[in-house]
Amino acid sequence: MRNFLKLLVLAPIAVIFLSFDMANRQNVVVSFDPFNSGDAASPQIVLPLFLVLIAATMLGVLLGGVATWLGQSRFRKAARDANAKAEKLRGENEFLRSQLAAGKFAGSASSNAVAPVRSAA
Repeated sequence: MRNFLKLLVLAPIAVIFLSFDMANRQNVVVSFDPFNSGDAASPQIVLPLFLVLIAATMLGVLLGGVATWLGQSRFRKAARDANAKAEKLRGENEFLRSQLAAGKFAGSASSNAVAPVRSAA
C-alpha cells in the first residue's frame, strides 16, 4: 500500500518535471560576479534554464535540511541525556532487584516500617 501511494504521488511529479524540462531547454548565462560592469570578463557559465532551476531547488532543499538538522541539535542532546539516565536507572533497578532477591534487604525492611499514628480524639 505504501509503495502504491508513493507511486501515486511521485508519478505526477515526474510528469510535471519532465514537461518542465522539455519546455525550458533554452540556454541562460549564469554569472558569478554580482558587480559585473560588462567591461571585464567575469566567471560565467551557459546552461539550460531547467538545470539552473533544478540546481537551485536542490541547493535550497539541502540548505533547508542542514538548517533543520542544526536547529534540532538541542532535542537530540536531550534525547541522548534521557537515554543515558534511563540506562543508569535500569542498571540501578537490576542491582536492587538482585539484592532484594538475595535477601539482603529482608531484615532492614521491618526496621524501617512506619508505625501508624493514632489520633487523641
